[in-house]
Amino acid sequence: MTELVVGNARIHYRAEGDGPALVLVHGGGPGSVIWDAISGRFADRHTVLVPDLAGSEQATDGGGDLTLDALAEQLAAVIEHSGAAPVDVLGFSLGAAASAALAATRPELVRRLILVAGWTHPGDEYFRNSMAVWLSLAGDAEAFGRYAAVLAHSRRHLNNIGREAVEQATGFMRPTTGILRQLDLARRVDLRDLLPDIQAETLVIGCAHDALIPVQNARELHAAIAGSAYAELDSGHVFRAEQPEEFVRLVGDFLHPATATATATGTATGTGVS
Repeated sequence: MTELVVGNARIHYRAEGDGPALVLVHGGGPGSVIWDAISGRFADRHTVLVPDLAGSEQATDGGGDLTLDALAEQLAAVIEHSGAAPVDVLGFSLGAAASAALAATRPELVRRLILVAGWTHPGDEYFRNSMAVWLSLAGDAEAFGRYAAVLAHSRRHLNNIGREAVEQATGFMRPTTGILRQLDLARRVDLRDLLPDIQAETLVIGCAHDALIPVQNARELHAAIAGSAYAELDSGHVFRAEQPEEFVRLVGDFLHPATATATATGTATGTGVS
């Protein structure tokens, strides 16, 4: 684990694998732990860089409101310290917003961009109100966690995994100071002025049954990034729990199109990316 000081923040990142660099950017929550079960799937063809940014359990800063500028600056510092630029960047949820901001403001650092379960601005009244309700539960850790589980997973998934697994899922998100700061930033995100500046080849991935950030938001994000490709997962917000294999395939096909084309002409199906 490597520690960096960026402004008033102490952040960390780890590296695994070998090859062209791929940065996995966490969303709101505990931090890079969300990638633990899936990062190794990319390490056979990439040097996978997994940072913990401000608001995560592994990072510290001066407190106060989080900003996209600060998160993008921290991402830039990780990439520059790794010496691997330009890199491929994959951002999830709030991490998608930070990754888009990085690509728009530091295009020399980003080769290709993948944005998963993202959005463009806070105008979706469903999203705005669901975030307000979630933040209002901060004083009740159990209610906060249960609401998080409902937002994170599709109804189908919750009913398929069984009561014990559902109860475990309710403990993943707790109203820590860092997570509350992340949620506050999420409801302030507005990328509309930045998206036209994105030059990197981009894939936007939506989650068809996303109860936290309805999939229409990902479709709008795709429409706002000129030349971007779009794909959709048959999952709730936490795709890595519901559709990990399809996610890995979509990302692999985007990052390695020659391999995807060869596979599509053989016995397997195509990429599903349009």
